[in-house]
Amino acid sequence: MDAQERRLVQDCLAGRTDAIERLVRTYQDRLVNAMYRITGCAEDAHDVVQECFLRALERLDTFAGESSLYTWLYRVAVNIALGQKRRRKPLLRLDDELRGGDEDVAEAVERSDPGRFLEQAEQADLVQRALAALAPEFRTVLVLKEIEDQSYQEIAEVLGCPIGTVRSRLHRARAEFRAKIEELTRSGVEFR
Repeated sequence: MDAQERRLVQDCLAGRTDAIERLVRTYQDRLVNAMYRITGCAEDAHDVVQECFLRALERLDTFAGESSLYTWLYRVAVNIALGQKRRRKPLLRLDDELRGGDEDVAEAVERSDPGRFLEQAEQADLVQRALAALAPEFRTVLVLKEIEDQSYQEIAEVLGCPIGTVRSRLHRARAEFRAKIEELTRSGVEFR
């Protein structure tokens, strides 16, 4: 933990609302993006991150500073997301961009070639379907490494497991992900 994070933690522990707001602003977008990849749903990702901040603020006094603040928050969020996945049956949902964010989609279509936009959306849907088909422990490690660009050490800290376990899960996750992409491509899955 660097001096800036240490000061932020101290200010939050002192109950300074401006520090709490700064904490949320600093880490919220990155956490939501990562949790979206893990949960497969924007709504769930926002819920996970909101719960993460609540739990983190309640337990901030237990943060030892052995890792970065982001790594600690990320671990809290991943644990919440995995807990929710275990408690729920998987739900089939439309991509958030297509059901809730009509304004963003309309702006994107206007700014770009509609054919290109559709192709990108199809690719994103294919990736999200393949991710969703992975077991949570494989999906999580793949998101942390490939999307969040975390080191093996950081992933091990987030997941609370040895680096060797991270490496083996990542190897298996990559293999299963490739196989799922090939399967979905062969089956001619259409964008919905």
